[in-house]
Amino acid sequence: MARVLLIGTFETKRQELSYLAAALRAHNLEVELLDVSLDSKGAIWSGAEKLAQMAARAEAAAMKIEERHVDCQVAIGVGGGTGGEIVLAAIKGLPQTYPKILITTLAFDPRPALADSSITIIPTLCDIEGLNTQLRQAFENAAAGVAGLVKARRVDRTDKQTIALTTLGATGPAGSQIARGLSDAGYETTVFHANGYGGAAFARFVREGHADGIIDLNVHELGRIHLAGAHVDMPERFTAGASLPRVVLPGALNFLGLGALETISPSYLDRPHYRHTNQFTHIKLTHDEMVAQATRLAAILNKLDDCHVILPMGGFSHEDRAGGAIEDEALRNIAAGVLENAARSYTIQRLTYHINAPETAHAAVGLLHSALTQRNNNV
Repeated sequence: MARVLLIGTFETKRQELSYLAAALRAHNLEVELLDVSLDSKGAIWSGAEKLAQMAARAEAAAMKIEERHVDCQVAIGVGGGTGGEIVLAAIKGLPQTYPKILITTLAFDPRPALADSSITIIPTLCDIEGLNTQLRQAFENAAAGVAGLVKARRVDRTDKQTIALTTLGATGPAGSQIARGLSDAGYETTVFHANGYGGAAFARFVREGHADGIIDLNVHELGRIHLAGAHVDMPERFTAGASLPRVVLPGALNFLGLGALETISPSYLDRPHYRHTNQFTHIKLTHDEMVAQATRLAAILNKLDDCHVILPMGGFSHEDRAGGAIEDEALRNIAAGVLENAARSYTIQRLTYHINAPETAHAAVGLLHSALTQRNNNV
């Protein structure tokens, strides 16, 4: 019989968790319970005390989950604001592809916890405070979904070498062309969206040893981290897999990715910019910002062992082109000059093409293939 690990704060959600446990058992699933209650015994904690208790409870639960998840096919948790945060913190360390579910009122922004963990969120819409028709249906839907998940076949890693590739809409054509080129060369490609959250998943993927090589096409998150924009903590975004063969391009280094146009400070809107979507606006960097960003990038690249930089001088993003909204040849030359002058541990070459040109993709694939071939021959 398949076993499911059910996690929640039984101190405050016992009725609801009992209903979900029964719904899971109705699908012939064995349920193992894990209580992550704070067990306050009526005490009124300060904010700092409560946060400390939450962190301690999540850490203890994570250790227990690490011990038990091998014997369970799915981990599923239930929580509102406090309980939901505890459950997320407790399960996010599980393997990236291990089935992890949180049923929640979604009383918080889940993106930081989800950035590198592939947790499935099932919103209840109503609060988890006593059973009702809405909540019962959410639990029944979740139980049926879990019943399907336990039957999922395990997908083993192929015998092909795996390349981790970063991209974004502004370098979308390049990402697609590189992925096709890598496939034609016999590699498997795993693509990550460099939007301030996807980089965390990229770093974890590489850190855990799933990649044989890297093409960091889009380094946009450098701006989000150091200048402006939403992002999660990802200290290893540019250094994970430091010893792996790596090709780096300055994709989207030339702009800031900010939010909806209506939410942006006029000081930013005084610069050249454009509305990428209803939710995102791209603001061109100043020359001083480009110097600082290129300097930061060079310092990072000099810490890597087998790194090769390509500079597509025809443009670093889709609107950095002739007639584009944020075209700026001077910015490209600033970045190129800084990166060339600072190169110590990486090779660097200029191309006349735009980053989204087929010639750039071909050069990136060829350069990484050569680096991988040389490494394989030296093993």
